[in-house]
Amino acid sequence: MKLPALKIGNLVASIPIIQGGMAIRLSTARLAAAVAREGGIGLIAASGMAFDELRREIRLARRLTENKGIIGINAMVAAREFLGLLHTAISEGIDLIVAGAGFSRDMFSLGKKSDTPIVPIVSTAKLAKISQSLGAAAVVLEGKEAGGHLGTDLSMREILPEVKESVDIPVIAAGGVITGQDIVDTIKLGADGVQMGSRFAASCEANGAPALKEFYLKVKHEDVVLIDSPVGYPGRAVKNPFALKALSGNAPKPVICDSCLKSCTRSFCIIKALTRAQQGDVDTGLVFTGERMGEIKEILPVKEIFFRLLREVETIIV
Repeated sequence: MKLPALKIGNLVASIPIIQGGMAIRLSTARLAAAVAREGGIGLIAASGMAFDELRREIRLARRLTENKGIIGINAMVAAREFLGLLHTAISEGIDLIVAGAGFSRDMFSLGKKSDTPIVPIVSTAKLAKISQSLGAAAVVLEGKEAGGHLGTDLSMREILPEVKESVDIPVIAAGGVITGQDIVDTIKLGADGVQMGSRFAASCEANGAPALKEFYLKVKHEDVVLIDSPVGYPGRAVKNPFALKALSGNAPKPVICDSCLKSCTRSFCIIKALTRAQQGDVDTGLVFTGERMGEIKEILPVKEIFFRLLREVETIIV
């Protein structure tokens, strides 16, 4: 099988794969650029970054791609500085904006003014239709299999046909896509492309510490659990010592609050917990992960990941 190109507004990705924007600082310029160079869409995870840091990351991604390929950002609507991150990215000429962990009508007006495609993450046909009516260039449909913050307990494959039928804009499916067969199956269900997080979290270019990447390879299916995030959404994570404390309501509460979220239960500091994991502390850090992380057995360069995915796709007869 040959994969179709993914068209979002005036952007055309020759390979219909978006790399998930994984915060905090897992998806930075090096990973996003590597994906963009292979013909996919690379995302920089903007949440948790200062504006100047985001500018540096966008500029570095442009240098690494020699201004070729598609570079976007992913930002949490729940973040207090959400609109500031969007303004910063737009001022740097970012190609597109993916937004999840909440919904913002304001982002669409920013996109219209700057002609920047806005791609919200949704989990229902209703929200997909609202997004289209407000001017979304595409939607990412995320099912329960995804890592991080979730908006549904339904499988992506269960929701996809209804969402695809309800809108005329591209639908990118996310959650539980890690192999070439998964890509083909998802496109056969009607998706215009896929978003892949876990497979790229376990890549050489991902910005996680070596200890975090080694931890990914030890994850088993039964280790993946849902916790209550202080953002106000359930989050899919690995059942490590920190997650066990979160599940029992005994995670350490923040002593000093940086007010990084618009609304926070303060059950624990999610920015600091994710940062600890990114830096390699897999005991006291929060390790977000997709449902199928346990099937990934190697840390590979992005180029090799694409090579293997496309080789598998080519062998599938549809």
